[in-house]
Amino acid sequence: MGTLPDLGRWLIYTGLALAGLGVVFMLAGRLPWLGHLPGDIRVEGRGYSCVAPLATSLLLSIVLTVVLNVALRLLNR
Repeated sequence: MGTLPDLGRWLIYTGLALAGLGVVFMLAGRLPWLGHLPGDIRVEGRGYSCVAPLATSLLLSIVLTVVLNVALRLLNR
């Protein structure tokens, strides 16, 4: 069981991570191509729409994998 300062440190890191994620979502909304790549499936009809951003998901997965691998390698030096 952790001590109270450990819990406080964990809460600060969690808060910073959530704030960073919020900034990423705010900036992602400004990218006009995000969600509109070739390979993203959009079906629109009368009164409904369905979006499956397959290519965008694949691209984001590759980018995040590379970024996290580089970050972890730099931290483990």
